[in-house]
Amino acid sequence: MNRPAPVEIAYKNMRFLIAHSPTNASLNKFLQELKKNGVTTIVRVCEATYNTAILEKEGIQVLDWPFNDGAPPPSHIVDKWLKLIRKKFRQDPGSCIAVHCVAGLGRAPRRGAFNRKQLLYLEKYRPTLLFRLRNSRYNCFIQ
Repeated sequence: MNRPAPVEIAYKNMRFLIAHSPTNASLNKFLQELKKNGVTTIVRVCEATYNTAILEKEGIQVLDWPFNDGAPPPSHIVDKWLKLIRKKFRQDPGSCIAVHCVAGLGRAPRRGAFNRKQLLYLEKYRPTLLFRLRNSRYNCFIQ
């Protein structure tokens, strides 16, 4: 399968790496990419396709938050995501969080890969009250 290269998205002091899911066979190359980008946390939003032991040995935390391909994330995952980015970028500004699904398109989409359901979700999204009070200038975190 031809996989797109990882893409970095940066906003203020936050950096994200959008990638496809590696396999055990391609995990060493994936690890090199993570290290090159300073990734210390991975959010895996798809089924497991690799063993996390090598990454964890290298100090990279893997969080499993799967949801259906092509769908917007459920509210409990959005809540986990917002808590993660608040904590992570407060403690380590400029660090990088990787997020991946199987191909880097359906659940961890890059520019041009959003489907109709996801776009509708983004149009209707409103931050939680706690997040809105701290960031009242923004209706949506995603840029």
